[in-house]
Formats: sequence, structure tokens, C-alpha cells
Amino acid sequence: MTGYIHSTESFGTVDGPGIRFVIFFQGCPMRCLYCHNPDTWSVKGGTPRTAESLLEEYDSVKEFMKNGGLTCTGGEPMLQLDFLTELFEKAKEKGIHTCLDTSGVTFIPGKPEKFLRLAQCTDLVMLDIKHIDREEHKKLVGHYNDNILAFAEFLSENGVPIWIRHVVVPGITDKEEYLYRLGEFLSRLKTLKALDVLPYHTMGKSKYEQLGMEYPLGDTPPLEKEKAVMAREIIMKGLKDGLRRRIGQWK
Repeated sequence: MTGYIHSTESFGTVDGPGIRFVIFFQGCPMRCLYCHNPDTWSVKGGTPRTAESLLEEYDSVKEFMKNGGLTCTGGEPMLQLDFLTELFEKAKEKGIHTCLDTSGVTFIPGKPEKFLRLAQCTDLVMLDIKHIDREEHKKLVGHYNDNILAFAEFLSENGVPIWIRHVVVPGITDKEEYLYRLGEFLSRLKTLKALDVLPYHTMGKSKYEQLGMEYPLGDTPPLEKEKAVMAREIIMKGLKDGLRRRIGQWK
């Protein structure tokens, strides 16, 4: 089977635990206003690769993958679900830790069969929840968040560890109400292992200029790190309150 790959990176340090070999898949249905990889959007393009060739490339640097493994990101890896699953199954045969960095937007709640197969060979999912509010989510990325939240619950029910990432954008996702609601939702995830609350940055603007594209968020300023810390505290309050309510229901 052939997949279409944008690029690879040998020493990823922010793409899951340890030092990782990172594979950037070509193609993404979302149009996040702050996306810093617009060159991965088009499904046309990328380099045709087989799972075997990618794992051979991994093997060439595996001595440096301390406490790490293989991460597939993008673009949106689940847009090439069959190839992604084949790659992860072959990686697991070699004893490689597998991590999926995804938006979850391509998940189909009513047809879980292929996703169950993927779940069985995935050690960790880094799931981006762009916005907890359904309508605001569509404004931000062009899609509703129904499938994404359903995917989070699917992972939780099937025992797959989840690492949530949420970008705090001034004037868009930084409202206390939204942050608290996100925390409440996260309290429902039984396999939640980590939460990254990331401050919005403008480092992607230069890439838009290189591609001759207008940067969607214009002059939106970067978020100060202190505000990201405060945002995380609000999310955690919502999470803890949600857990308390759940425990109260069980008594």
C-alpha cells in the first residue's frame, strides 16, 4: 500500500514522549485559522511512500530514539486511514511505540470497524481539540466538532491513552466559559494522560507569505505564556468539578 507523505523529521521532541521519528502526512480537510502547515492541506501532492520504506528510514536513526518511537502527524493522518493502520501495525511488529497526532475530524461514529483496528495498534493519541463550542469550532476550522469529541470518547472507551492539546487564541478560545466547558468534557475521558495548553503564536505567518497566501488571523497578537497558564488552571477547574459531580452521581 502507498501513502502520500509531506516530509519526515528524525529528532522530534514535542511530538509525544521521548525523541521521535515524525512522519507528516499530506492532506487535511480542516482549515484552522492559525495553521502553521498550510502546505500540507492539499490531498494532491506529497511523496508516495510505502510503510516498509518509512520503517527503514526509522531504523536508520532508531539508536537516537531514546524513550521515543514513531509519530504520525500532518496534515491529517486519518485522511489516509488504511495506510496509517498498516504502518502502525508493521511498526508494532517491530516493537516501536506508535503515536498519532490528529484532529479526529475524519472519525465516523457510526462506522467504528476501521478505527477499532487502528486503536489496537496505537499506543498514544495526541488529540487536538481546537474549540469546545460547536459553532465557534466551525468558525475557527471550517468544521463542527461533533466527530472530534466523539473520537475522544471512542478512544476513552477502547482504552487508548489520550494526550489533549488545546491552543489558546486571544479573542477566540480564551474565554473562561469555553475553557471551563473544555475541562468538563475532559473529565469524561477515562484514559486522559496529559493536557497541553499552548499559547497561540505567529511563527506560521512567514510560511503564508512564502506561499503567497494571506494569513487569516492578521495582526492577532501572540498569547502571553502567563495567560496560557491561567487558561490551563480554568480547564483543570472544570475537569475537577466534572469529576466531583461524576463521583457524586456514583455514590
